[in-house]
Parts: sequence; C-alpha cells; structure tokens
Amino acid sequence: MKLSIVLSTHPAQFEAVAFKGDFQKHISEIAGLGYDGVELAIRDPNLVNSTELGQMIASHDLVVPGIGTGQAWGEEGLSFTSDDPSIRAAAIDRTLAHISLAAQFNAIIIVGLLRGVTPSGHSKEESMAYLVDALKVCCSSAAEKEVRLALEPLNRYETDLINNVSEGLSLIQHVGVENLGLLLDTFHMNIEEPSITDSIRACGNRIFHFHVADSNRWYPGAGHLDFIPILEALYQAGYGGYISGEFMPQPDANTAAKLGIAHLRNLQEERLAFHD
Repeated sequence: MKLSIVLSTHPAQFEAVAFKGDFQKHISEIAGLGYDGVELAIRDPNLVNSTELGQMIASHDLVVPGIGTGQAWGEEGLSFTSDDPSIRAAAIDRTLAHISLAAQFNAIIIVGLLRGVTPSGHSKEESMAYLVDALKVCCSSAAEKEVRLALEPLNRYETDLINNVSEGLSLIQHVGVENLGLLLDTFHMNIEEPSITDSIRACGNRIFHFHVADSNRWYPGAGHLDFIPILEALYQAGYGGYISGEFMPQPDANTAAKLGIAHLRNLQEERLAFHD
C-alpha cells in the first residue's frame, strides 16, 4: 500500500489540507513520517519552478501521484461551468498548464471543485454540457502527454454536479475517453454512497486515485469509518495506486499526518494477516 498526503505549494484557504506553505520544511516532515508520496495542491502551475520542485521532492525519495486544481476555484473563482465564457476558458487554460506540469511528474490531474456549481438562473443540464465540453478538451490535451484526469465526486453541500460514483461513471461514459477516471474520497462517500465498499467495487479500473479522511474529515482513525473493508474493496477492485490523505490539520498538521499514517499502516498489517 502506497501512501501519500496532500501538500499545498502555497498558503491556501481550503481547510482539508494538513500541510500548507513552507514547502521545503513540510516535504522533509512528510518524508520523515514514512509517506511514499506527496500530492500537490497547486493554484497556478505558472508560478511554480518545476525543476526546483522536482529536485526537492526527489531529494526526499518521494513521488508525486497527483496534482490538485481546486485552488484555482477556491482562490480565483475559475470553473468549467461558470456562466461567464471567459472564466470557463480561463479554467480550461489553467488545467492545461496543470497537465503540462503533471506530465513532468507522471502524475494524475485531479478535478474537484474546479468543475464549479450550477450558476443561479441556469439549468443543471447546461452546466453538465459545459463540464463535458471542458473535460473533452482537457482529456484530449492530456492524452497527448500521457496524463490521466481523475474527477472527484463531491458531496451535495459543495456542488450539485457529480455527487456520487454512479453519476461519475455516467459522466465518464458520456465523455467517452480512456484517460478520464474517478478520484474516490471516503469523506464524500460517507455522505453520498449507500455503501462505500460496493461503490468502490463498482468503479473497478476507473479508480484513478483515492483520498482518505475519516467521517469527521479528520485523519483516519479519528472518526467512525471502518477502513479495513474499504481497503479490502480497493484490493478487490484491482486498485494499485496511491492512497492519499486529505484531511483537516487537527489537532495540528504533524499530529494528524503521524496518526493517520500509523492507523493505515496498522490496518494494512491486519489485512495482510487476515489473508495469510
């Protein structure tokens, strides 16, 4: 089981990121805790020195499994479904820049809240049409660079567009490309899915990335989710990618990261013992 944790390259407003800013210090801490990778949350790749970034990460024997785009929505209001055509175009252009960066790290691009929400006075059908068009453009560019995109179903309190696995799989079928899959997140799944494990198995090879947070969005082990059947379902689905911690820095970033990885490693040992 390969474990990573989300790290923002710059200070950010989004709460469910344990480490924000002070990049070099946090990279060292993440490596010291035993993580295998670091998932990068980047608002604007044009403001990042990719060479220095890569050297810093490689010097700690870490890899980058995924690059998140959500800060472009949270900090700037960019989205694929805005009622302003210039904002939709800017969201696509920003994602294309993310894709170019991801190609350098062999990383997946994560599409979360960058998809936006249905604007007031507009229909969900109209928003979905904008979303499909944007994903087709981005996936086409990504395919040329051998990059995959993972769309994350988000709970109903954050967006009205793609809240669960069933809707996500339907969208993938509608877009009709091989390099589009899903990022599943246990926090959102606990709200939206009738069965987290059944939904994981239903995804099969369309699971491109996986986020863990407990029921309260704290680190795994701090809430009431049972992660053993979740890990088992991932195994049954054939998922061999990274499991990435995206949780709140509670009670503080270091404690959350330390207790989260300890809980997951202990569960991994229990699961292996069960199969032995």
